[in-house]
Amino acid sequence: MTSSLFKIAGGTVYDPTNGVDGQVRDLWIADGRIVAAPTDPTVRPERTLDASGMVVMPGGIDMHCHIAGPKVNVARKMRPEEKRVAEKVMRTATTHSGTMGSVPSTFATGYKYAGMGYTTAFDAAIPPLAARHVHEEFDDTPCIDKGFYVLVGNNHYIMRAIQEQEPERLKAFLGWLLSAAKGYAPKIVNPGGVEVWKQHQGGNVHSLDSVVEHFDVTPRQIIRGIALAAEELKLPHRMHIHANNLGLPGNWTTTLETMKALEGHGGHLTHIQFHSYGGGDGDEDTFNSKARELAEYVNSHPNITIDVGQVMFGKTTSMTGDGPLGYYLSNVYKSKWFSSDTEMEAGCGIAPIEYKNKSLIHSLQWAIGLEWYLMVEDPWRVVMSTDHPNGGSFMAYPQIVRLLMDRTWRNDVLKTVNPLVLERSSLGDLDREYTLNEICIITRAGPAKILGLKHKGHLGVGADADITIYTPHDNKEVMFELPRYVIKAGQMIVELGEIRDPVRGKTLHVSPDYDHGVEADIADWFEKYYSIRFRNYPVTEDYMHEHETIACEE
Repeated sequence: MTSSLFKIAGGTVYDPTNGVDGQVRDLWIADGRIVAAPTDPTVRPERTLDASGMVVMPGGIDMHCHIAGPKVNVARKMRPEEKRVAEKVMRTATTHSGTMGSVPSTFATGYKYAGMGYTTAFDAAIPPLAARHVHEEFDDTPCIDKGFYVLVGNNHYIMRAIQEQEPERLKAFLGWLLSAAKGYAPKIVNPGGVEVWKQHQGGNVHSLDSVVEHFDVTPRQIIRGIALAAEELKLPHRMHIHANNLGLPGNWTTTLETMKALEGHGGHLTHIQFHSYGGGDGDEDTFNSKARELAEYVNSHPNITIDVGQVMFGKTTSMTGDGPLGYYLSNVYKSKWFSSDTEMEAGCGIAPIEYKNKSLIHSLQWAIGLEWYLMVEDPWRVVMSTDHPNGGSFMAYPQIVRLLMDRTWRNDVLKTVNPLVLERSSLGDLDREYTLNEICIITRAGPAKILGLKHKGHLGVGADADITIYTPHDNKEVMFELPRYVIKAGQMIVELGEIRDPVRGKTLHVSPDYDHGVEADIADWFEKYYSIRFRNYPVTEDYMHEHETIACEE
């Protein structure tokens, strides 16, 4: 054991999960995990890293991004004009070449996440039919652990089970689907609305009680049915929710009704910024922030967690499992557009977009995201995200950190956006500044807790030795954009932005217990309606590369 010991000595440690807030401590690592310090004084580590004067945190966790699968590949292909001018990742003795832009290549994605101190990321919207494609791309994405959420909010089998009032069949199917895809959690996107779009191009649902044609179910029933099934399956991450009416003026009432529809069951509302708009009919004269009203509800309902989906100014690419939204955005931006229909499971919409700081709409979107960070009282229930690449690149996280920690700079930036933001939002009145401990929570400890990852997001004994070490700097953007060291599973993978060892990360997935008797009915369904045979659909463990099954609750 002593030959494999690695000691990080004298760093200023932030580990909120274990109540450590800026204390000078040593960390000991063996076999990729944090271990207790040896009790035998004669034991010496094989390697010691002197972290004196440096800030030590767990590796970052991005719990909501879009980095793999068919939609990402399409987005890469449809933006050649962006690829021509974007930064290139050059091949070295240890790395592959890659392309950047708003939708980086697989290799570039892994390198850039690691170079910024992130060691885990979850793709937020995968049709289970595309699971094999995603696992192959994950194997191509170095340095980080990965997982994905399985799209279920417009799945025909699930809507039939809800229509026929068979909650046990719904629960068994959800357990089977997560196991078959080797996914991590259920994701609902515009529940019912994507199916209406697929039936009638230009269609959508507009309230939680709109009826989905042919299935005679409502978004409210879909939300409640899946929430109950996920809870009974005891999944580590209950349900990831992209609510109806994303991006539309006045959608805050739909968001509030979605929160209420959970009826106390656990739910994570994602990219909440895009769901917090007042006003109506697309009129700039009425568009305003409703973050305060929604944050008050979140603050008083501990069953709800959120990530923000922060908008950052500049060009990017919108990609979403919300088919009608993609079409809507293409009309707003007069841009090219892609839409796809994944059989009886999901849809997709992709369009290039640009956020401009002089636009009232875009300025309000930027401000509303920051309001959410500053208005949610408990940092354990709000997570940093840009909904990469929808609100902006994950590479913008250091800039968001600075906006949250430096009120003076935040107000300086506020002066550069459309001045009506001061009237339509509360951002100018918010004086809160985040601490390093709170930044550690919203980028590491909090996501790990919300995802049920007991071995990540902290530096206690038994945790994965995923560690980021920063050089302190008054400008927190500078500090967080270039860590001094990044350690993955005990291996030094990054030093001052240079990839030293592009380790192969793991794919994290669940394997919930379910009633296997449902499989005969599912097989019959597949043979009647799917283009793929039932026996060819599940992803088996021997097909996967490095992976880890995350246990459901006892």
